[in-house]
Amino acid sequence: MRILILGGTAFLSAEIARQALDAGHDVTCLARGTAAEPPPGVRWVRADRSEGAGAYDGLDGGWDAVVDVSRDPAHARAALAALGSRTGHWTFVSSCSVYDRHDQPGADEAAALLPSLPPGEEASPETYGESKSAIEKLVLEAAGEKAHVVRAGLIGGPGDSSDRYGYWPARFALGGETVLVPDIPGDPVQVIDVRDLAAWILSAAEGGVTGAFNAVGEVALFGEYLDACRELAGAAPGSVVPGSVTAGPGWLEAHGVQPWSGEDSLPLWLPPGHEGFMARSNAAALARGLRLRPWRETLRDTLADERARGLQRPRKAGLRPETEKKLLASLRLG
Repeated sequence: MRILILGGTAFLSAEIARQALDAGHDVTCLARGTAAEPPPGVRWVRADRSEGAGAYDGLDGGWDAVVDVSRDPAHARAALAALGSRTGHWTFVSSCSVYDRHDQPGADEAAALLPSLPPGEEASPETYGESKSAIEKLVLEAAGEKAHVVRAGLIGGPGDSSDRYGYWPARFALGGETVLVPDIPGDPVQVIDVRDLAAWILSAAEGGVTGAFNAVGEVALFGEYLDACRELAGAAPGSVVPGSVTAGPGWLEAHGVQPWSGEDSLPLWLPPGHEGFMARSNAAALARGLRLRPWRETLRDTLADERARGLQRPRKAGLRPETEKKLLASLRLG
């Protein structure tokens, strides 16, 4: 196939490009390349999508498949206008953040969506869900029966730059005396391996799969996920796995710890009202060809990647060492 990836330099889009090349496809990536370059072997068209329709002037001919990972409705609208009529299949990588509610475990694709970001309003991190919802609407209107909307959940695996799924195995592998963990052993953890997601996006394009699907992994409990992190961290020769101390969500909130992501956060801990955020149904995607490796395999490979990148590197998510020490001291004092 002749495939165009609008992106190709970051985590998921780069993995799609690599797998497409390995499968023998003719791959073009349109990207600025300011932070990273696409994988070797692709045709790279340097362009800034904020320039609008002119960003696509360097592209010629038709495409069997286009993959777009945009977060900005303006970028998506310009791409659809420039390329929609000359592609056979259009994949938009959306997010489960488009859903209006996150408190219902097992919810499927029929759940209500957030309202679209109004035209002309600038996309921002605070309007991420609304922006993705707006792009879904644009894609379905412009690409119609050739549109595949992929509502991804938390994406993990080697190369993840969000630092969320990898924080816990890396933290136990780092060692020390004690690890502070949230007291949520029964909460769900649902991650999809980037390699599995990329593989399905490509196979769905090859097979002409269309419609909207939750692309999410199988559910594990936070307690068993942590147990697996400890086990993997202790598998390295000479490793000493630290113990752990739990703190309730109320205590953590009162001491300034953030849920989910960001500096001085505890990843995978979610605030009330998000009981279904990592427990959505993936039945429809599985029925249309999504294949998932065991989550422990993803965790193993994630830890190997964390070790390769450096366990002490600065992180986008998780507690800083000095913050964790202060919190543990406060917890001991009661």
